Formats: sequence, structure tokens, C-alpha cells
Amino acid sequence: MATLAPRGDKFVEPPAPERPGPTTRRIEALDVVRGVALFGILLVNITGFGLADAFNPANSGGAQGANLWAWIITQMGFEGTQRGLFSLLFGASAILLTSRLEAAGRVDAADIYFRRNLWLIAFGFVNAFVFLWYGDILYAYGVIALFVFAFRKLAPGALLALGVGALLLGTLWTAHDSWQLLDKHSDFVAAEASRDAGDTLSAEQEYAITAWDQARSEFESSPERIAEAVQARTGGYARAFGEVAQINVYWQTWGLYRYFFDIFGMMLIGMALFRLGVLTLERPTRLYLFMVVAGYGVGLVVNYFETRWIIDHRFSAVAFAQANISYDLGRLAMTIGHLGALLLFVRSGWLPWLRRALAAVGRMAVTNYLSHSVICAILFVGLGWFGQLERHELYGVVFAIWALQLVLSPLWLRYFRFGPVEWLWRWLTYLERPPLRRPAVTPAGLAVAAA
Repeated sequence: MATLAPRGDKFVEPPAPERPGPTTRRIEALDVVRGVALFGILLVNITGFGLADAFNPANSGGAQGANLWAWIITQMGFEGTQRGLFSLLFGASAILLTSRLEAAGRVDAADIYFRRNLWLIAFGFVNAFVFLWYGDILYAYGVIALFVFAFRKLAPGALLALGVGALLLGTLWTAHDSWQLLDKHSDFVAAEASRDAGDTLSAEQEYAITAWDQARSEFESSPERIAEAVQARTGGYARAFGEVAQINVYWQTWGLYRYFFDIFGMMLIGMALFRLGVLTLERPTRLYLFMVVAGYGVGLVVNYFETRWIIDHRFSAVAFAQANISYDLGRLAMTIGHLGALLLFVRSGWLPWLRRALAAVGRMAVTNYLSHSVICAILFVGLGWFGQLERHELYGVVFAIWALQLVLSPLWLRYFRFGPVEWLWRWLTYLERPPLRRPAVTPAGLAVAAA
């Protein structure tokens, strides 16, 4: 039994000795990185919210001047990296949650973990089919997290090996898809040459022309296709739902299967980095500097040549297919660079007001992520802005949402323990309602705290 120590006219227990583990700043690091990744996801997703098939700037949004530069910056610096950061942190959170539950002696740790992720799947359905966002990640994360659970107690080395192996499988799949597309183009060129020479085309040659036209349409959209998409998204909620629902069905079935190894591998690597103390700032500064130099050194070079190649070849389907062969190398290297830079930023102690605001955004990540979909559905579907803004103009919407959430998130957490969705999620997970409001601080309480 602890010895009571006097304080004023009362006896209180002395503070318990600190347990070994991440310090406040180390936990802050996870929240700050999560907050930045959340903002980065919106930076990349905004063209999907506001334009049709805009991953190729020649399709919509503009491919000249400020619009081209907006595409170049996101393509070289952010494409694919923010979901990489989010996946790393999601893997770390799996260990953080289960280890705390098991350390507390909870025999229902597995039940809690699985309920938590099954409800995340439900939130993903709402985001996709109610809030009309076909790029939802909550559904995929909830499903893949069910597989990650079985690996949570592996040693860091084993987690890294499995994670890298999974990423390699995904990379090989991407390369295989690219080579298949290039083979279709070669068959098309040969069939076109025969037709131009006046030869009668065989069934195989006719098929080669049709197959390439279909494959090319995944990269190069016709003006008619863009116009149809704009009409569907601005023709009222019911019509927009019909358009987006078809895309969601595809991504939540085949899309999940196709990109399983990408997300699964990054989650495993995130678990390893958490166990190694990388994500909790327990490693020497030189490691984070190495992550920045090596990550950006490789990533920027690869992404520059990919981007230059696509531009020089007029945003053709062939150019995109060729660039995709090295896509994973560039984006994964950039992800490591971003992670090292963000962790160094937290360690530096610079701009404490910004760190606190970003950490608050990260603590309310699910609420803020879903609010992106709600706000964009109102603007681009409800108000009919879809297809009406140029690419560079969309980033005004991004910056406005960032500013709003940087102000509202810390303000909300000043009075409440959780974000509203996080509170509901916790209730559904633990099957008991947690307190939402923070207790009011009375003058007496302040006096005791100051004593």
C-alpha cells in the first residue's frame, strides 16, 4: 500500500512512478504525423472530389500554366505517399491498442480490436455510399486490419520482412499490369499498320484494336465521358449516387483485392517501426536525417523522371503505363522522406502552436476525414461545383478546409475528450458510453493543481 503524503489539510497518495514507454512528445509525434497525413490525403483527393478522371490533367482540370504546375507538385511530392503514412500509423495503432488492452489484463482484447475495425468498415460504407466519396480508405483499412491482428506479436525483423515482401508482391503486380498494357499497345500498333496498308484484318487483329481502345480509356477520357460525369455529379443527389455507387462497388471488391498487398505491407512495416521506437522518437537523430536524405534523394529523382516522361509524351496511356513500372519505388521512398522530416519537426520543438494544432487534427482523424467528404459533397454535388473549377483553383478549397480544421480541432478538444465520430466509435467498440465533455476546472481545482 502506498504511503500517504500530506498536502495542506488532506492526505493524498504520492504520484506513481512513471512507467517506461513513449513520452508525451513521442505520442505527440504519432498525432502530428497523422494530422499532416490527413491533410495530405485531401491535397491528393481534391481532384477526385471536384473533377472527372483528373489523375490525367489532359482529361480535365487543365494541363497548362498553373494547372500543370499543380499537377507536377502533387505528382512528384505527394502522390501515393499520404496513404502510405496513414497505413504506417494504422499498423502502429494496432499494436498500441492491443498492447494497452493486454497490459491492463483485458481478456476481451481481441473482441475489442475486431469490433473496432468492423465498425470502421461500416463508417467506410457510409463515407462511400452516403457521403459519395469513391476514394474512401476506411473500408479497406477496416478489412485489412482484421488480417494484421494475427501478426501483432512478431519481432520487428519478421514484421519488416513480411511487410517488404508484401510490398514487393504489389510492385510486381503493378509492373505486370503495365507490361500487359504495353503489350496491348504493341498489338494495336501492328493491327493499325496492317489496316493502313489495306490488309484484311484477322479476328485477333480486330480484337487487338478493340482491346487497346478499352485499355486506353482508363487513362485517356473522351470529352463526352467527362461531360457525362459532370452532368451526373451535378444533377442532384440521386443521380450522383448512381454514378458514384458503381465506382464504389468496383473499388470495394476488385480494388480491395488488387491493392491488398500495398496496404497490408505498409501496416506491417508501421508495426515494426513502432516496435523499434522509430515512430515514437526513441531513435537517434541521425536515423531520421538518413530517412530524409535517402527518401527524398531516391523519391524525387524517380518521380521527376516519371513526371517528365509523362509530360514529354503528352499524357498518353502508354506514358502512364511506362511510368507506373517505377511508381512504387518513387512513392515509397518519398513516404520515408516525409516521415523522417515530420518526426524531425516534432523533435525540434519548433512552432509549438502548429504542432499542437496538427496533433489535435490527428486525434480527430476519423471525424476530420469524414468531414472532408461531407464538405466536398456539399460544394461539388449540392452546389454544383463539380467540373467547374480549374485544377489550381481546387487548392483554395483545400487550404480553406485545412485552416478550418486547424482552428476547430484544438478548440473542440479543449472542451471534449474525443472528436464526435471518435466518441461514437469508442462507444460502439467498448459497448459502454464514454464521457464526452471534459470536466469543468473550478477555481478550487486550479488552486490544488498549483499547490
